[in-house]
Amino acid sequence: MEKKPFVTKAQLEEITKTYPTPFHLYDEKGIRENAKRLKEAFSWNKGYKEYFAVKATPNPYILKILQEYGCGTDCSSATELMMSDATGFSGPDIMFSSNDTPPEEFKLANDLGAIINLDDITHIECVEKTLGFIPKTISCRYNPGGIFKISNDIMDNPGDAKYGMTTEQMFEAYKILKEKGAENFGMHAFLASNTVTNEYYPMLAKVLFELAVKLKEETGAHITFINLSGGIGIPYRPDQEPNDIMAIGEGVRKVYEEVLVPAGMGDVAIYTELGRFMLGPYGCLVTKAIHEKHTHKEYIGVDACAVNLMRPAMYGAYHHITVAGKEDAACDHKYDVTGSLCENNDKFAIDRMLPKIDMGDLLVIHDTGAHGFAMGYNYNGKLKSAELLLKEDGSVQMIRRAETPKDYFATLDGCPMMEKYLK
Repeated sequence: MEKKPFVTKAQLEEITKTYPTPFHLYDEKGIRENAKRLKEAFSWNKGYKEYFAVKATPNPYILKILQEYGCGTDCSSATELMMSDATGFSGPDIMFSSNDTPPEEFKLANDLGAIINLDDITHIECVEKTLGFIPKTISCRYNPGGIFKISNDIMDNPGDAKYGMTTEQMFEAYKILKEKGAENFGMHAFLASNTVTNEYYPMLAKVLFELAVKLKEETGAHITFINLSGGIGIPYRPDQEPNDIMAIGEGVRKVYEEVLVPAGMGDVAIYTELGRFMLGPYGCLVTKAIHEKHTHKEYIGVDACAVNLMRPAMYGAYHHITVAGKEDAACDHKYDVTGSLCENNDKFAIDRMLPKIDMGDLLVIHDTGAHGFAMGYNYNGKLKSAELLLKEDGSVQMIRRAETPKDYFATLDGCPMMEKYLK
């Protein structure tokens, strides 16, 4: 099976006349359509809100598009809070969900009016000491531990995750927070990553909804929202069936009606914090074949590397590759597609069957719209690429320029030896 890129060879050839490869390209039309679908899937819940995970694609132009569909932002650092603020998000449109949090970041979140989601029970004391009080609205992150399974398949291992509080700690935290003046409570959990099944969210919802009822009964806390966080994945491989967000929304609604409504909690707002689902399929990394090597294996060297897309090197993650203009050609050549880092794991594909690749061919690496550019780094002195937005009208807008050597050397501005390259 073949994934179809959202951009054609002709479009790419036109784009590369202005913007050299490599670059990340985002599909505005796809982003907008997906945001509409998500909103519709949860429209049954009056208070529903999507808090887009800024960490997935930290770009103000992307955030502004999502803002048009009522999205807020999910932040986990000071700089993500700053970007949200600069982009026009404020107050409860910002969720601050971090861990091992520096106290000054709690202060910044509070100054912006963000909802603070506490990762650990010890953070209650830290927040109170930092702010001088406990905010009226506050949330706690839950980790039930153990193995999380769906239909006997292990989805993830929350017990090994560093995030969240135990069941006992959740009850204790709610009691302490209530005593210290908190009035509106939220809860949050992330139990599995990149699930490609419509069952995950409803199962997670059931776990959280049942706990919410018990917390309300035992602590008297007023629970105003339940945050299902992320975890809805995308089909990186062409033979995977994509999630049906409408079916997922309906599955959550059924559990809501079964668990929360009979407990008198039919006013609880449902929040989500999706990153990968919102942006993943609507971005690609475009790179050019610049070398070929015939040794113990057949290699195609491209002008991108793990600095531009870390997931294959870091996780062994699969990203589908299309050779632009050769979509219908036979995939009868086996290649390792490599970057130029001095690391042997700098490979976008290993033993991948592809059409014959000629030097100068443009390769589209799919599904890099989330956790693509965002995970970039500067090993080997490599520079991060530009980010471009393919507009609905077919035009292209640069939404982040490529780094230059001057950017790389910028933090050496007090070093006289580097002055030649800082001008």
